Amino acid sequence: MNHDQGGRQTRDGIRIHQPGDFAGMHKAGALAARILDDVSDHVFVGQTTAAIDDFIQAEVEKAGATSATIGYKGYQHASCISVNHVVCHGIPGDKKLKDGDILNVDVTVIVDGWFGDTSRMYVAGRLSRKSERLIQVTHDSLMKGIEAVKPGNTFGDIGHAIQTFVEANRMSVVRDFCGHGLGRVFHAPPNVLHYGRPGTGPVLEEGMFFTIEPMVNLGRPETKVLADDWTAVTRDKSLSAQFEHSVGVTADGVDIFTLSPGGKFHPTY
Repeated sequence: MNHDQGGRQTRDGIRIHQPGDFAGMHKAGALAARILDDVSDHVFVGQTTAAIDDFIQAEVEKAGATSATIGYKGYQHASCISVNHVVCHGIPGDKKLKDGDILNVDVTVIVDGWFGDTSRMYVAGRLSRKSERLIQVTHDSLMKGIEAVKPGNTFGDIGHAIQTFVEANRMSVVRDFCGHGLGRVFHAPPNVLHYGRPGTGPVLEEGMFFTIEPMVNLGRPETKVLADDWTAVTRDKSLSAQFEHSVGVTADGVDIFTLSPGGKFHPTY
């Protein structure tokens, strides 16, 4: 048993946090979400993803927080920015955004030792109908997953809620990447799969903290990682989208730590 953080662990190795820990997660989550709100002014045709990342890094520093990704396994940026058919872990660079590009920006900050991890979609210029539908379905699938979070339900219930919604909309859920536990660490048990069967997997208990971050492809679910060892793309070059919240299980449901202060989590609302 590992008692260094207070609380306890389940037999699956999932930490059960104390009631007081929710405040720390809210603070970290609020900063990550506020930075992503401010990112929307920096996404436009002709902008580079490196410039967006520079803005994010400056905001993290200005807040007196730490980027969880700079230095993580050698990664050197304050965000992952995944454009069009990049599924996740896109590295910011000098390529300019084109009209109609969709992009996921994923930020994790550390505030007073707590990790706030969230991502959402943006569009440069005009959004095509196809992209708009993909973004909508991905956003709504995350919300369906979050609705399944309450004590007594299982992680399989979360995955099932996401998978059935996505597949009913004739899109596919990426299986190669998943959500994860977090808190005073970046990644911890459990793996939060975005597909699954109801009633399977660990049972949700009050005090569990984790991310739900479905990646949805317009085409097939298969991905491949490029030679840089980070960038994951759809094998069939179809468009991909992702939304991510960090959440905690409460006595009667769920607490979302990374809500957008400006109501900008969905790019077209």
